[in-house]
Amino acid sequence: MKTTNRQLQKKQTKEALLRTAYEVFSERGIMNTRMSDIAQAAGVSHGTVFAHFQTQEMLITKVVETYGGKIALRTHELAGSCEHMKEILSAHLAGIMEFEPFYTRLVIENRLLAPAARDVWVSVQSSISFHFSQVAGREIQSGRSINLPTHLLFNIWVGLVHYYLANGDLFAPEGNVIKRYGETLVENYMKLIQTDHRTRGRQG
Repeated sequence: MKTTNRQLQKKQTKEALLRTAYEVFSERGIMNTRMSDIAQAAGVSHGTVFAHFQTQEMLITKVVETYGGKIALRTHELAGSCEHMKEILSAHLAGIMEFEPFYTRLVIENRLLAPAARDVWVSVQSSISFHFSQVAGREIQSGRSINLPTHLLFNIWVGLVHYYLANGDLFAPEGNVIKRYGETLVENYMKLIQTDHRTRGRQG
């Protein structure tokens, strides 16, 4: 069926509202943003926003689904060809950095989100966890990594990254936590898990 001009305009308006909401959420926070804030930023009436998203929860969920999906896809693309742990860590940070302000809001506020939106957050973590676990398993088998459960190795890494992002006002007041500390996080995490480094430390 051919799309009418009205249908096309409606679709374009909805997409513009999603982009605007993404930008406002990234800047102000998800739960602190009202529907009227989105309307003002988009240059439309309050009623226009409600015409496309009947509740604030629906808008938040759709934004998280749309941009959380983009983060998961980009992370999957970057991590898919990684063979070694340092590569997977760098790929993970690269995927986050493209969406850092919004990703940081998800780190801070994910427990406040509705179940549907929080499910997307879980899928974002799963997208990197899958690749991380595969690489970590090989690193452990080859003796290059300490022998810890892969889920624990992953949680240590993610906890470290998320701590820096959640406290970005302290670590990088100008923004861009990953750009400023990404290499440091990767290098020092590798020192923690590499068996050869630990052995040299004991011998020294």
